Amino acid sequence: MALTVNTNVSSLNAQRNLTKSSDGLATSMERLASGMRINSAKDDAAGLQISNRLTSQINGLAVAQRNANDGISMAQTAEGAMQESTNILQRMRELALQSANGSNSKEDRDALQKEVSALQTELTRIAETTSFGGQQLLDGSYGTKSFQVGANANEI
Repeated sequence: MALTVNTNVSSLNAQRNLTKSSDGLATSMERLASGMRINSAKDDAAGLQISNRLTSQINGLAVAQRNANDGISMAQTAEGAMQESTNILQRMRELALQSANGSNSKEDRDALQKEVSALQTELTRIAETTSFGGQQLLDGSYGTKSFQVGANANEI
């Protein structure tokens, strides 16, 4: 008994082309849905690696920007307190010069001293209460700090 097998080459080619087109369509739909050219390493391994590195660097720069803004805010807080301290010290100098005038009576000097004492108390209060993020800035306990303002570690 003879067995005959017929192969429809045209049908096999059409099926192969249909599968290839379907795979291409699925890839295109995935890219359209995600909005990205590279969705996985199979799309472009080198491009994905570069993209991941750049994304990491962008995220690092965003954090560095926030760190720099925090540093600026802290410096502005300290600057405001130091400006007020400077104003107090200048007023204390004025009072000292006024007190040195020989035409002042004892009562005048006592009143001047009372104001100087109040200014000293205020100066101490400013130094003890000026803080940023829970850290005292002007009481001598802050020490030396550095701020991470680069995209990579140790870029201060």
